[in-house]
Amino acid sequence: MLTLSTRTQYATLLDAETLRAADDRPAILYVASDAPPITVSRRAFAAATAAAATSLHELGLRPRDLVVIAHTQSLESIFAFWGALRLGAIPSMFPTLTEKLDPDVYMHSMAELARLSGVAAVLTTDDFAPTLRPRLPCPVFSSSNLKRNYPQIGQIQQISEPELIVPFSSGGFLQSAESAQSADHIAFLQHSSGTTGLQKGVALSHAAVLNQVAAYSDALWLREDDVVVSWLPLYHDMGLIAGFLLPLIQGIPLVLMSPFDWVQHPALLFRAIHDHRATLCWLPNFAYNHCARRIRRRDTEGLSAASMRLFINCSEPVRHDSHTLFLERFAANGVRPEMLGVSYAMAENTFAVTQTPPGQPARLDTVDPLHPRVSCGPTIPGTELRVLDDEGHSLPDRFVGQLAIRSDCLLSGYYRRPDLQPFTADGWFLTGDRGYVAEGEVYVVGRSKDLIINAGKNIYPGDIEAIVNEVPGVHTGRAVVFGVADEREGTELIAVVAETGAADAAARQAIARAIRAAVAQRAAVTVSFVHLVGPRWLLKTSSGKIARAANRDKWLREIEKR
Repeated sequence: MLTLSTRTQYATLLDAETLRAADDRPAILYVASDAPPITVSRRAFAAATAAAATSLHELGLRPRDLVVIAHTQSLESIFAFWGALRLGAIPSMFPTLTEKLDPDVYMHSMAELARLSGVAAVLTTDDFAPTLRPRLPCPVFSSSNLKRNYPQIGQIQQISEPELIVPFSSGGFLQSAESAQSADHIAFLQHSSGTTGLQKGVALSHAAVLNQVAAYSDALWLREDDVVVSWLPLYHDMGLIAGFLLPLIQGIPLVLMSPFDWVQHPALLFRAIHDHRATLCWLPNFAYNHCARRIRRRDTEGLSAASMRLFINCSEPVRHDSHTLFLERFAANGVRPEMLGVSYAMAENTFAVTQTPPGQPARLDTVDPLHPRVSCGPTIPGTELRVLDDEGHSLPDRFVGQLAIRSDCLLSGYYRRPDLQPFTADGWFLTGDRGYVAEGEVYVVGRSKDLIINAGKNIYPGDIEAIVNEVPGVHTGRAVVFGVADEREGTELIAVVAETGAADAAARQAIARAIRAAVAQRAAVTVSFVHLVGPRWLLKTSSGKIARAANRDKWLREIEKR
């Protein structure tokens, strides 16, 4: 396995265990609520990814080309990602188009990404490719384009003969493509998970990713008998690294399911844990509430989670009450306090910055008894963290400031964005998050730039405000969006306050409905509160900008009076 002590044995991601050891041990077990599980052995994984690389090469793709993978999460998307890696191209998972999104807005964003980032090709489904092709300045390849060399899903379980791998893994272009890669080359991009507009491509080298996996595996006390279970989307750093690359690089089984399937059938997670004796699972905070409130007790009767070592809370502020709710609901299934870990992570550091020690509950800091804060643990090996004041000076323990990190697994830069310089002169990355350190462990308090995290998704208020300002009846430039913590759901809810000249109740109700519909369609998020006000209600700063914090406080005061 890749650990800090064996790190020098790995040069690139292509030295992963699932490619080096082509045997019949499981690499991926793909589970669904309405179909039998599909088991992909290491041998089948190596064959399928090599076949994908061959198909991409025959379609004209070459090393260092940027390849965007934009279709529903499936084994096909996984093989395409690793196939691009084997070719020496730069793959990037991208969110899929759903019924909640405006197709024109989605495709405009995709076209801008393709143009500014120099995307060589987009891989998508047969159904979506004809719609996408006329809108993009690059080739769009469908599933059918890859099928000549690609093993059919139904054949994957039958791949066992070594000769099936030989044409792809010895001699020819593939061997040359793999050997030509170096540790400093960009391995892949993680795109920021904003709501609309152009997303930043976080460029990560092979060395950075391997450093992260080695350090994080040590922090997790990763074992060869571990089994990872995940429903997380692969375009998010938590899903891509923890729920995808880490188990495949380390050669431990990955039990994977569709995020859409999990949302509709959350008990599928506990069924997978029980059936495959899973030990590690990463979840955003809202998922603890979703499981506790949405899974019927009869659907978990007889299911055991006793095999679990860690459920790791990550990607949005961690709430103690969410952990408590989860423990109370699933104690009968074997969930114990010491199973609930926490990690503070970000795409720019590949993934984890911190991790709570396995085998013990996350610490609580009760400096404010009404709002106990959950520790995110100490930094992982190779990562340093400072807390800075507004002038950039380091703060002592228990003083809140901006979190800055420096490590050997940070991004190389933002892809083709020379206008964005992510590092300070001495190599520190300013996260934009605020928090503090106490007894060597990190506590995250909030975000510096009004970012809202709703159900694990980053929501930028300015993006939502731009949508609201286009709704007829709303005074242009006179809308504000902010997050409101919700204890029941365990996440932040989205509130909109907008000025309007409409006076009668029916007209205002129609505007409110239009705001909710526009945001749901164009940003794929749900607005929980719409408050329409008259002219000059909103507060502005001295520079003429809408003051989000001040308007949030004003709205909350009005709500409390009702």
